[in-house]
Amino acid sequence: MKRALIAMGMALCFFGQVQAQNDDFGDDFKEDFESFRRAIHKDFNNFRKKINKEYAEFLKNPWEEFTEKKPLVIPKEDDVPPVIYPEEERNKPFSAPEPLPYDVVIPVPKPAPQPKPVEPIKENPEPMPKVDFLWFGTKLSVRFDTSSALQMTGAREDVVSAAWLELSGQQYTNLVYDCLQLRTEYKMGDWAYLEMLQAVAEKLFGEGTNESVLLMAYLYCQSGYKMRLARDDSGILHMLFASRHIIYDIPHYNVGGERFYPYGECPSSIYISDNAFQGEQSLSLWFAASPRLAVSATSSRTRQSERYPEVKVNLSSNKNLMDFYSSYPTSMVGENFLSRWAMYANTPMSEDVKRQIYPDLKAAINGCDQLTAVNKLLNFVQTGFEYEYDDKVWGDDRAFFAEESLYYPYCDCEDRSILFTRLVRDLLGLRCILIYYPGHLASAVEFSQSDAVAGDYISLEGRKFVIADGTFIGAPVGKTMYGMDNQAAKVILLE
Repeated sequence: MKRALIAMGMALCFFGQVQAQNDDFGDDFKEDFESFRRAIHKDFNNFRKKINKEYAEFLKNPWEEFTEKKPLVIPKEDDVPPVIYPEEERNKPFSAPEPLPYDVVIPVPKPAPQPKPVEPIKENPEPMPKVDFLWFGTKLSVRFDTSSALQMTGAREDVVSAAWLELSGQQYTNLVYDCLQLRTEYKMGDWAYLEMLQAVAEKLFGEGTNESVLLMAYLYCQSGYKMRLARDDSGILHMLFASRHIIYDIPHYNVGGERFYPYGECPSSIYISDNAFQGEQSLSLWFAASPRLAVSATSSRTRQSERYPEVKVNLSSNKNLMDFYSSYPTSMVGENFLSRWAMYANTPMSEDVKRQIYPDLKAAINGCDQLTAVNKLLNFVQTGFEYEYDDKVWGDDRAFFAEESLYYPYCDCEDRSILFTRLVRDLLGLRCILIYYPGHLASAVEFSQSDAVAGDYISLEGRKFVIADGTFIGAPVGKTMYGMDNQAAKVILLE
């Protein structure tokens, strides 16, 4: 059945191209084509109805009891405090060192494409009212007929099954379609999309209700994502989601050999329906771009380099985006906890922040050679921000996306390295890496004429990356912070 639908979809695409390229076809051809197109759409809808009916039947089977597994805790290390570079060392010539040793290279994690519905979601042409809702301060709307409001009596298998069948009816098709359109229009990564689905579900069916949980799960599932439904002893419904990445600080349930995480609070013991939906894919925590959120401007903050006062920016952050980033769960790719920093460092700066600070930073480094430009950006990060330990500020380890360091009053070594490498890549187009030492994170830059840049460096397949440490206060490019053990250093590649 699926292969036939794919073939028909390809045929529909072909005939659409033919029709677009030729305006001279007769009415008979056009009528035949429209009949063919309507038949294809009907087959797609019938296939979607079929697999949802099969899934609803699976939901009737007894749900199995599972006990949660303890959350993975972010590794805790002794923090390495910032070091002030002695002023008397500044004018001394660099030695000509051999490449620094390092322990291992962590490859660049590759983001996966976003899941797609197992079959195209086609609009229902019938006019429907719109419902507005808020998602991190951003007003969005979807088509929904409130007379179709779902009502459930508990969360027994038969109740959930019947409700799923009701959701899979034509009256909910435009809701699925609109959510997918919003995902694209507002540049939502998978996590942003999941949070948006919760917002729309709670707007339509109420906060914390079984109906809203099931609607969120349905929309998520129809969009191509892997989820599982669960209930607790109190008859409260829960949704679990699968992730491509191992998430810290959230308990999980091992279902069929795979980790499933609860979205929201969940009891330690629950009953789960372990039924897969055709074509389902796990969520990814990568961001190809920051989501498009309405701007809720904060008061302006000034950041300025001490050594190069012309490197100065005034920034008003978007509180809505900061709130969204606060909701983002820390994770790692595979079993390597170092990969979490690459995920933060590879996330692009928002266009709003770029518009505010990049013109001033570009003006400050305009006409400079690469080394001078990088030294200016490095000193900006070293001296324009106040250092503080995460434990003192947040009570636990927390890495920042680049623009979070521009917003919050304090940042630490990992935040500075993430911000610095983002600026160098965006403003100068130079490749960067992160360097992890036990208790400390630094960075290094590959210059176009690397032989002309002296100082400590790491060699990767013949490419020279010169050390630049945002926490070695006042140190120029090429200086490794005192006390670092390069034998234990791990190199984290960035995009």
